[in-house]
Parts: sequence; C-alpha cells; structure tokens
Amino acid sequence: MADTKNNVQEKAEAALRGRQKGQGKQLLLWLFALAAGAVCGSLGNPQLKELFDFIATVFTRLFQFIAVPTVALAVLTTLADLGADRNTKRIFTHAVTYTLLTTFCAAAVGLGLYLWIAPGNLPADLIGQGASNVPLQKLGSLSYYDHFLTVIPNNVVQPFLAGNVLSIIVIAAASGLALAFMPRTENRAVLLKGLHGLQELFFTMIRGLIWALPLGIMAYAAQLAAEIQAGVIVGALGKYLAVVLGGNAIQFFLVLPLFLLARGLNPVHVFRQMSPALAVALFTKSSAGTLPVTLASAEENLRVHPAVARFVLPICTTINMNGCAAFIFVTSLFVMQNAGFELSMGTMITWMFIAVLAAIGHAGVPMGCYFLTLSLMSSVGAPLGLMGVILPLYTIIDMIETAENVWSDSTVCAMTDHDLAGTLDAPQEPAV
Repeated sequence: MADTKNNVQEKAEAALRGRQKGQGKQLLLWLFALAAGAVCGSLGNPQLKELFDFIATVFTRLFQFIAVPTVALAVLTTLADLGADRNTKRIFTHAVTYTLLTTFCAAAVGLGLYLWIAPGNLPADLIGQGASNVPLQKLGSLSYYDHFLTVIPNNVVQPFLAGNVLSIIVIAAASGLALAFMPRTENRAVLLKGLHGLQELFFTMIRGLIWALPLGIMAYAAQLAAEIQAGVIVGALGKYLAVVLGGNAIQFFLVLPLFLLARGLNPVHVFRQMSPALAVALFTKSSAGTLPVTLASAEENLRVHPAVARFVLPICTTINMNGCAAFIFVTSLFVMQNAGFELSMGTMITWMFIAVLAAIGHAGVPMGCYFLTLSLMSSVGAPLGLMGVILPLYTIIDMIETAENVWSDSTVCAMTDHDLAGTLDAPQEPAV
C-alpha cells in the first residue's frame, strides 16, 4: 500500500514538473513573439503592417466570437447547478466584497498619486485644439441612466448580436436560476447535458486559440510599435500620464499581490498561472473578450473550483474594474481642474465614490472607460477639449488598465476559491 502511494506521489510530482516546464517554454515563446512583433512593427513596412493588422483583427474577432457564448454558458450552467443551494450566496458575497475592496483601493491610489504629483493645467490653445478630436457623435447615447437601461434586455437575440455583456449576464442568470428551481424532469436533464456539452465545445476552441496565441501577440505588438513610431504617444501630458500609469503599476504590482499574500496565496504563482489571460487582455483591450482565456487559465492552470471560476469571473468582468475606476477618477479630476472647478478634499472623495460606482456596471469593452468619463464630464458641464487631447494617449492607457482589470478579476477569483476551499457543496450532476 505504501509503495502504491509513493508511486502515485512520484507520478504527480513528475506531472507537475512537466507542466511547469511546458509553461516556461510557453512564456519564452510569448516573449519572443512580443519582441519579434515590436521589431517588425518598427520597420515601417506597409505590407508587413497590413499583414499584422489583418492577423490582429482575426484574433480579436475570434475572441469576441467565443466570449459571448462563454459568458452566457458559464453563468447559466453554474447557477443551474448551484442556484438551489447555499454555495451561490457564499461565492457571490466573497466576490462582491473583494471587488469593492480592490476597486476602492485602486481609486485611493489614484487620489494619492494625484495629490503627490499634482499635474498642472495645460495651455488653453492646446485644449482648444483637442476639442476637434472629441467623438461627440457617441456622447448622446452614453448618458449614465441610458447606460443602465441598456442592461435590461427587451428581446433575447439583440444582446447576443450586440455583444452586450451585462444584458447577456442578466439573461443567463435568469435562465440559470430558472433551471435550478425547475422540477427534476427528463427534459431538464437533457437540456442541462446539452448546455454542458456546448460549454466543453467552447473550452476546446479556447485551448486552440491559446495554442495559436503567439502569432496574435506578435501581430498586436507590431501594431503597437507602429503606433508609437507614428507619434501617437506624445509627452505633453507627462504628469497626468505618470499619475494614471503609476497608479496602475502600484495596484498591479503592490496592492493586488498584498491582497493575495494576506489570504495566504503566492502572487507569483497566481500571476504565472493566469499569464495567458493577462497577455490577451493587454493587447485586445477588452476584459469581456478575454474572459474565455481567463476562465480556461483559472480552471486548468490555477486549478480553481469550476463553480467559483464560472460564477466569479463573468461577474467580475462587469463589476470589478480597478483600472477603469482609477482612470475615470484621475481623468475627471484633471479635466475639472483645467476647467477651473474647485477641487476640495470633499469634492475629490465624492468623485472617488462616483468613479467606483461608474466603473461597477461598466461593460469591459475597448474604450468603454473613455466614453464613460466623457459622458460624466459632459453631465457636469466641463469643457471636453481636454478629452480630445487625452484620446491619442488612450491606446496605451486602455491596454494597461485592461490587463489590470483582468489581474484583479484573477485575484478576486483566487481569493474566493481559497476562502471556500473544501467547503463548497459538490455540483449536482444532471440526471441521465
């Protein structure tokens, strides 16, 4: 019996060594693809640029294609299995608590840096020139109340066609809870088996995309290098950028790892296991589009309980927006300061709460935080010219804050799984 246990342990250790070796090779391949893409993008070759733009668009579309059904199936099947028992409330409570804590920390870090670095006002003529860059045509449909009204679906098909993540979650949650409380009939069992089968199908597709990811990383890196060389990134807003990017860096490398350490988790281990999702988030600039890879990384690499991963991560994709809260808060202060608004400490703290609430309920789509900030500034009557000056810089900001959002989602998921380890009820299998 002892020999059998030793053999099992040896096999397990060998499997882990092989797994770690494979992940090391994968990371090196991604780094090579990143460097190769940066070099190719900086060459300025029009044919290469066109090729990499095409490849990047293909990968972005594939992630968008997989994201919508993955979000719906993850929430639906998890609630169908857990909705009738006590697991759902416990998982949700942990997820929301950690989400609020990390999001407020991100905004507080932004406030501290803003007070310390103290960005000055920009010349009026520069702000006037930026007014022509503001995409006002999108402002009319982005009032804060309208943003929440779009969450309420008026038909089943439209949210899926439009990729409205919040509406999809509402539909999936309602359907999942309905399945959970349905009588245990043969029809329910057949339906659940079909939904679980579809989920396995999409997870297989996700693994295929991760296998081909180095090509996508190379294309995205080439795009970024070409934008930098073309002068998209300018130095006129150095202090503002220092606050935004510095806040993201502190939250990413210090605050969130401290949360993990406080719960007895190794931040380096969690980061390594979730690195595929972080890489995709960095270049796609969409936490919703990255969700399929985030789910696969959490379940297959980090070994998070499927009930936790498939419930927490889709929810966090829409409510856990650390980077977005910091951007909304810092940018709002900067715009109002340049517009001559009085920024007392009370005003700043009030706007910190507004930024957090605005970020919670914001769908994780590219440039979503920018348009949400634009809407908020318009609602208080602030001149919007500065938003046009910031717009060319948002490519880099959006990349970094999306990666931070997904890292925060991963942190919340890992902490929730750790807190509930060994206490979750076994998911109910659909009857045959």
